[in-house]
Amino acid sequence: MRWTVDHASRELLPDQIAACVRRGVASGELAIGEQLPPAAELATALSVDRNTVLTAYRRLRDDGLLEFRRGRGARVASAVTEPTPVAEAARTLVAVAREHGLTRADLLRLIAKLT
Repeated sequence: MRWTVDHASRELLPDQIAACVRRGVASGELAIGEQLPPAAELATALSVDRNTVLTAYRRLRDDGLLEFRRGRGARVASAVTEPTPVAEAARTLVAVAREHGLTRADLLRLIAKLT
């Protein structure tokens, strides 16, 4: 799995790390039960503070994506692939786009332009 953070980004580092895990789970690179790197090791690899990684891991645990086991580290607990509010917003966007005659390609171009 590819762990990357952009230190110049406005997005908070813990959010970037959490996004890496979410992408890994969504793509199948991380499976349920798979162990994540220890916080100190990942922090060194990403040139961030250990607490930054722990903050990301805790948020993912609170969202039900990770579980912590004493002496065993953080493991993937579920394969939730997208946050529910995002999925609902995407469904609404697709429905509105269809009502206005936009094709899938039109919608993808619009999203690409906005991101």
